[in-house]
Amino acid sequence: MVPVDYYIILSAILFTIGAMGVLIRRNPLIIFMSIELMLNAGNLAFVAFSNMYKSFNGQIFVFFVIAVAAAEVAVGLALIVEIFKTKKNINIDEMNSLKG
Repeated sequence: MVPVDYYIILSAILFTIGAMGVLIRRNPLIIFMSIELMLNAGNLAFVAFSNMYKSFNGQIFVFFVIAVAAAEVAVGLALIVEIFKTKKNINIDEMNSLKG
């Protein structure tokens, strides 16, 4: 049996990698993947605590987080495709030119 501490440490490491990916990278696809990594790190912590307390509440919450993440990816990828169609570039630094 693996202690819960190991799962929480792994979750913190994954969340940190995702946060660094969002802060450092400039490619929107990499940023979306980093956000997904952060959400999955949170899901891992929810499942670990749910298993520790012998409750299904954490696993039910994970189901809703996965549904929100799927919707976020669908909307985000649609926005990236439309921006690429109009600008022929998806550089994050040039996104402020989309204002008004």
